[in-house]
Amino acid sequence: LMPLVIDLKPKEKVIVGKAVITNDNQRTRLHISGDAPILREKDVMREDEAHTPCRMIYYIIQGMYLADNPTELYDDYFKQIRAIQDAAPSTSLHFAEINQFILAGLSDKALREAIKLISYEEELIGNVQ
Repeated sequence: LMPLVIDLKPKEKVIVGKAVITNDNQRTRLHISGDAPILREKDVMREDEAHTPCRMIYYIIQGMYLADNPTELYDDYFKQIRAIQDAAPSTSLHFAEINQFILAGLSDKALREAIKLISYEEELIGNVQ
């Protein structure tokens, strides 16, 4: 496997496993090998940013991605998607994709799909207003 290459801007942060790494004052290129969850600062959602139903889904999946035992978050996750699908059945295709990744243990890919879900949610909200 090729190592993951991450270019960090000055002062940018990245989470590798349970560690937060903060870059110094210059651009840096990291080559990361191994099997640890990795999240760039720009991809991290804080709890106070999870202020819509689909953003909350992203936040829960992010927790799964970083957790030692992601299944502990399954109840919260499936409860949340049931509520969203009841309100907006058209989200079902997005969740079918996300669920496949989650159940296969591929939370990183589920996060990428959750970003698409957030965009879809923004479209739906925009159409209502």
